[in-house]
Amino acid sequence: MKQLNDTLVSWASIVDEATLAQAVTTSTLPFIHPHLALMPDAHLGKGATVGSVIPTEGAIIPAAVGVDIGCGMRAVRTQLSRSAFMAGDLAALRHSIERGIPLSAGHDNRKVLPTAEPRIAELELAAAGRLERINQYAGHWRRQLGSLGSGNHFIECSADETDRIWLFLHSGSRGVGNRIAMHHISVARQMMAAQQVELPDRDLAYLTEGTDEFADYLAELVWAQRFAALNRDEMMERVVTAVAHWAKVDVEISSDINCHHNYTASEEHFGRQLWVSRKGAIHAGTGVPGLIPGSMATASYVVSGKGNAMSLNSAPHGAGRVYSRSRARKTFTADDLRTAMAGIEYRDTDAFIDEIPAAYKPIDQVMADAADLVEIEHVLHQVVNVKGD
Repeated sequence: MKQLNDTLVSWASIVDEATLAQAVTTSTLPFIHPHLALMPDAHLGKGATVGSVIPTEGAIIPAAVGVDIGCGMRAVRTQLSRSAFMAGDLAALRHSIERGIPLSAGHDNRKVLPTAEPRIAELELAAAGRLERINQYAGHWRRQLGSLGSGNHFIECSADETDRIWLFLHSGSRGVGNRIAMHHISVARQMMAAQQVELPDRDLAYLTEGTDEFADYLAELVWAQRFAALNRDEMMERVVTAVAHWAKVDVEISSDINCHHNYTASEEHFGRQLWVSRKGAIHAGTGVPGLIPGSMATASYVVSGKGNAMSLNSAPHGAGRVYSRSRARKTFTADDLRTAMAGIEYRDTDAFIDEIPAAYKPIDQVMADAADLVEIEHVLHQVVNVKGD
């Protein structure tokens, strides 16, 4: 850990100057307390740095949560062995998962499936008097439950160090979460303008606790975080079903982890009640289970938190980009991606070039930087990869 200034500490050994400058800017806001914590996977974000933990007193910055509210991971450990898994037709399994779960931006379920109905009922109840407003954000949100999205979202079948198969996925609150976030980012900007508050970056616009605008955002933020968790639950149920049908055996689950990495929660740190926004970071309180995926073709980690106070009980959420998507596409080729993905069943397409492992920080370095934040419980290596383009 490095103390970069009075309100900024960092665990990132690989970080560029623009990212550091962005984190410094955010850390100077007057309601940051006690300090902003920069995770090992930190990289440039919109307004606030991806891979940062931002504790605020009396205010929340909507852009510091991000537009994919509640994005996170879900993983389950099965009784299946890697050797038995590899003996099957992995392409057939991948196709089955791809048929069962809508992939890519803008792709929804054609109808609400029976497995999704109780989850949607829970969300409708949780929305209470806000259901009409949520419907206005995205009227198709019910059909989005159980869909993956694109970018770095994925579904994987991976083997741990004992050759046990894990089912692992990464997604968030989809279109409805994005619309909720964008609305409240705009509201925060309008409030700053009306109050003549000068900010170093317009995306650091904030909502003040005690206002109606703050209450509206918090209520819809909590709802979107629940949508994201249930979205992962719905997809995992479908993945388990696909694997069971393909393997011709019931899937037994012995470990089950579901964690956000784009969210806000009220927490006590250093004797004060704070709003802790983790933008690309997981909660890593003492003994708390977590998931830290690598990039395509690299290892992922099942971890438990060490409760590091200076990190505000946090840890990285993945590898962290070192190449922008546009730069990656100009630098790497489909052949480079094929070489990196050797031995892994995946959909061979140019659409994934910007997700090539070389566009990300080395996950082993990220985990070395996080040694005082988490304990490694399992190391996972991919067998099947499913992504949306």
